[in-house]
Amino acid sequence: MSDTGRTDLATRRLRPDAEGVASAAALLREGGLVAFPTETVYGLGADAGDGRAVAGIYAAKGRPSFNPLIVHVADAEAAGRIVEVTPLARELMAAFWPGPLTLVLRSREGAAVSPLVMAGLPTVALRAPAHPVARALLEAVGRPLAAPSANPSGRVSPTTADHVLAGLGGRIAAVLDGGACAVGVESTILALEPEPRLLRAGGLPVEALEQALGQRIAVDTDPARVAAPGQMASHYAPKGSVRLNAVAAEPGEVMLGFGPVGGELTLSASGDLREAAASLFGCLHRLDAMGAGRIAVAPVPETGLGRAINDRLRRAAAPRS
Repeated sequence: MSDTGRTDLATRRLRPDAEGVASAAALLREGGLVAFPTETVYGLGADAGDGRAVAGIYAAKGRPSFNPLIVHVADAEAAGRIVEVTPLARELMAAFWPGPLTLVLRSREGAAVSPLVMAGLPTVALRAPAHPVARALLEAVGRPLAAPSANPSGRVSPTTADHVLAGLGGRIAAVLDGGACAVGVESTILALEPEPRLLRAGGLPVEALEQALGQRIAVDTDPARVAAPGQMASHYAPKGSVRLNAVAAEPGEVMLGFGPVGGELTLSASGDLREAAASLFGCLHRLDAMGAGRIAVAPVPETGLGRAINDRLRRAAAPRS
């Protein structure tokens, strides 16, 4: 059963219990698309080795085929069957897996991963999610899962099953409802060759990586290179236009506050970056539901999780193609 290209499916909402996980695993093994919770956001899963199923991800999301996908695995051992795990990669896996860190590593010859996952690149982006429902699903399906965020391409990422259904209902087989995601922004993406460089700020603060590596990490700023998910200039966008670093709303704008800057909605009234990261996409979904045509966003510090929050906000504010 493959749902590639379908737009008329009766998308099932599955409970996060043993029966629901078993049903989700069966759908994935049959080539279906199933959204599932991770600690960061909900992912849209497909068997990473099934080219037709992976094509279904691109079709369901309306995602450009040159934008690679993250492959979710259970652990470092599973990763080693797909990529060449360097000593540095093994060290980082031991320190931060399972968790919100994606590593971009060179594909192993003969790896059972569809070329569509890599989007023509010689590398694969891999992570081991920490969410117990995601881990149970990986164990039940027994295969690596390609899983970008479970939303239409370029739109706001989903942090609840309701967000998934609002964007992809009728296009995917099921969503495994594990409640709200705790971290709320996507994983941090790190490439390791020839030197470590940050491809996307995310749920693991770059400062933690720099401490583990004992060095500063360069940031990849090449706008023409899409080496990992989430690098497209316009991404995570609500329907309305976005103005950043605003201290007050202009006429016709809806204010999204942070800390001392209040608004109709706020990322965190106390200025807590962890709370702000967890609420970011939920607030953007609420702004869409409110019909906000113009959005002003309060300044967020460019430190810790603030880097990931600002990265998403800058992409949300970028000109739409």
